[in-house]
Amino acid sequence: MDHDLFEKCTALRHEIHMYPDLSNEERPTLERILAFLKKNTNNIEIHDAGHYVWCAYRSPDPKKPNMGFRGDCDALPMEDLIDQPWRSRIPGKAHTCGHDGHTAALAGLILSLDRYGADRDVFCVFQPAEENGTGAIACMDFITDNHVQQFFSVHGRGKSYPFSIATRKGTLQCASKGMTVTMTGIPAHAGNPEDGKNPSMALCALAEYSRTVLQDPKFTKFVLVTIIHLGIGKENAFGISAGTGKLQMTIRAEDEAELEELQAMLETKAKELAETDGLQAAFTYQDEFPMVYNDEASVEKVKKAAAACGYPFYEVPVPRRGSEDVGHFLKAAPGCFFYCSFGYDHPANHTSEYEFDDEGVERTANVYMALVAGE
Repeated sequence: MDHDLFEKCTALRHEIHMYPDLSNEERPTLERILAFLKKNTNNIEIHDAGHYVWCAYRSPDPKKPNMGFRGDCDALPMEDLIDQPWRSRIPGKAHTCGHDGHTAALAGLILSLDRYGADRDVFCVFQPAEENGTGAIACMDFITDNHVQQFFSVHGRGKSYPFSIATRKGTLQCASKGMTVTMTGIPAHAGNPEDGKNPSMALCALAEYSRTVLQDPKFTKFVLVTIIHLGIGKENAFGISAGTGKLQMTIRAEDEAELEELQAMLETKAKELAETDGLQAAFTYQDEFPMVYNDEASVEKVKKAAAACGYPFYEVPVPRRGSEDVGHFLKAAPGCFFYCSFGYDHPANHTSEYEFDDEGVERTANVYMALVAGE
């Protein structure tokens, strides 16, 4: 990556870092991206799709299959504690997952393509709302309308792995979803609880079952249930036997089929417990993420691209438990999601000290360009 392009892209990262936008509120960030690209490119198609921005480099003589790349651009509702001039200026909002770096690295690819060209068409999408899982699925027309044939994306990573370009074949990140179980009975006077139907015992039994179900032999890969909230009745209402309650869990699995099986087993148990106590059970879901599955040939391309740039490559030993909505794109086009790892001493993602290093902008953009130049 040329030094002048690197300086422009790091300035873009710093600007986005100072003014973070939360999921589905990214329009100001997208406006910054649009202005930056219009100012700094001459041979790139720039498209404003409203909730996302995408670009196309059209090769005058394409000889290879096209490629697609993604940069997500939303921030987290956290405080920013980095000691830098570009620290977040908006209290309670911060790029503590490094999406400002993902955006700047993708901009680096676009500026490099604008300057040097390529022998294939390249499509790039600046995606909103990765953090709540609604962004990629809302941008799928980018893949289908452009008939993207291969897809690549990066995530900065602190603490977990050595300094490297890191990924693995097959499942890289687990599928997950937020599950809410609501049980409704009948409230009663606390002195006569037998006159009502209290969901407390049923919900507590379901919470206990959420641990034992993980030992079922039908699960051959990693599965996990994490209870995030249990609420029954009203606080300080000592005269009332509760009539409603809810249990919220994040369920996740290495394999999507096993996630669906886990969900079905939890629903079945909840209905059984509710029926026993004369309750009604209802289920809602949110924050749904697919598994991230890397195509074997695409992982090899990333490995070769890293070597061509002189960067160490690290094979991730097991899938990460956390989820990423880039899996939607990877279902539509074979590809690879990889990490730009900053090493074991770098702060972990989703902490107030985490930042995507400027060095990672150059490193990622170089790997992207090496992918474009490869087979």
